[in-house]
Amino acid sequence: MQPLEKGVLKFSHCGRDIYCSLIPELCPVCGQSAVNSWKLEDAPVSIPSPFLNGHWEKCSFVLKPTAGLFGEYDGCSDLHVGISSTSGFVFHYNETGIHRDDLGWEQCVSVPLVPPDNYVLFNQWDCYLQEFASLDKWLSLRYNEEDHNCYTFALQFINTIRTLQEKPPLTKKYFTERFVLPRTRRVSKYMTIFREVSQNDFYIVEKH
Repeated sequence: MQPLEKGVLKFSHCGRDIYCSLIPELCPVCGQSAVNSWKLEDAPVSIPSPFLNGHWEKCSFVLKPTAGLFGEYDGCSDLHVGISSTSGFVFHYNETGIHRDDLGWEQCVSVPLVPPDNYVLFNQWDCYLQEFASLDKWLSLRYNEEDHNCYTFALQFINTIRTLQEKPPLTKKYFTERFVLPRTRRVSKYMTIFREVSQNDFYIVEKH
């Protein structure tokens, strides 16, 4: 099986979108040449993987399955979130307290939190993150799966930064709907395509 991060290809033929890992010479639907009669809108395009290495994603909200990788994710199991530093570490909170990982977040979904031109915040980010993670509220004994968990840690840090910027705080509902759900929906669609291509070489759907 090809790695999840490689992405897949898509081309159109016979009124269908055809996903694959390699463009075939013959269309898997009609058996005719798949490459000689392309219009511009039917030509192959790359569908990039939605997964990124959280240790390379600076100043970001990162998300991954609590157990295992997205390749084994069933869509129902718990997800775990954290905040990345500028130096390859991911800070996250669970029942054993705060963790500062330099491994384990190589395949995750990322939400950038700092515009690339905000040099002041970028330079202060690690200090803010280290200070926030050191607060007593993130001791292991304070952990509660329902209302004081990894998401609480991440969102409260985001809102701490927003307060410093004199911006209003974000609710969990707003942040989830605005930033997280669009990315997890993309993951779900990508995983459906990826699994079909891995098992059957092609994933074929009617064009809308």
